[in-house]
Amino acid sequence: MLSFIRLFTAAIFIIFMTLVALVYCIFSPRNPKHVYFFCRWFNLLQKIVGVRVETRGLKNAENVGNSVYISNHQSIFDFVTDPGMLRPRTVSIGKKSLLWVPFFGQLYWITGNILLDRENKSKARNTIQQVAEAIRNRNLSVWMYPEGTRSKGRGLLPFKTGAFRMAIEAGVPIVPMCTSTTHNKIDLNRRDNGIAITEMLAPIDVTQFKNARELADHCHTLMAEKIAELDVEVERYAMSKVEVPAKTN
Repeated sequence: MLSFIRLFTAAIFIIFMTLVALVYCIFSPRNPKHVYFFCRWFNLLQKIVGVRVETRGLKNAENVGNSVYISNHQSIFDFVTDPGMLRPRTVSIGKKSLLWVPFFGQLYWITGNILLDRENKSKARNTIQQVAEAIRNRNLSVWMYPEGTRSKGRGLLPFKTGAFRMAIEAGVPIVPMCTSTTHNKIDLNRRDNGIAITEMLAPIDVTQFKNARELADHCHTLMAEKIAELDVEVERYAMSKVEVPAKTN
């Protein structure tokens, strides 16, 4: 029953946000400033789902300028845990098929995010160049999930090189963002789903690497280690919540 209530509430919330976005963005559709604005609203999904998200390391993104942000991609709950980390004038890059998701797809498009046709390899390569030019010329940052698909409990999957080629092409740093594992940690029928931790790591100078693959492998190692650390911390928190208090005389 609780799961149904949450899903219904989330659906109403997204429909409402889409209608607001259509009005809010009508005079400046696809302006990158809209993404940050509506991501603040998406933080309310934490309360609907019953999870507390702790955000860390945002100072690492201060005074960095335009960047390519990368994050681990786990499940649909990324839309609950990740929005609070997105910085101003940052747009995300997703699959073109998202456009056909009722309400959310239209919200995703009109607020200024970028949709890629990943089935068309030649077009995707051209898009990387276009996005790199937009980063330089339109004062943008972009957010990408370099795994390319949801991991669904399989751990941090190998990284594709698109995000890293984009950063090298644009001449901007890579900023990794890690989210603790949420697979099998969030149950919509459970009132309290504990905590999830998101942490922004220090920017990485892309000029220090020979090519996109070397850069991708370096970021994968850093992120895998950090996610493991966050998972240990979340587990300790969970254990402290169920710990039986010692008897006193």
